[in-house]
Amino acid sequence: MTWFKPKTHGYGASPANWKGWAATFGFLVLELVLVWVLLLRPILAGGEPTINQLVVWGFCSGALTVGFVWLTKAKTDGDWRWRWGKED
Repeated sequence: MTWFKPKTHGYGASPANWKGWAATFGFLVLELVLVWVLLLRPILAGGEPTINQLVVWGFCSGALTVGFVWLTKAKTDGDWRWRWGKED
């Protein structure tokens, strides 16, 4: 069973069932946790994020995004390509 289906317009995929929605929600939660821990907490404490925190955030966010895109492609029913609609 696939978690995602190819979009009918544009490029990419969208969630096809609860597993796809759960993966998307999990990705968003992890991204928000990264932003909160590494960027917002120092600001709310009256300071600013250090360069190390910015680098760690960028690396972790990038790795998380690459992993999510890989999972989405692996769990999509069909290929990713540009689509113009129903006739495509």
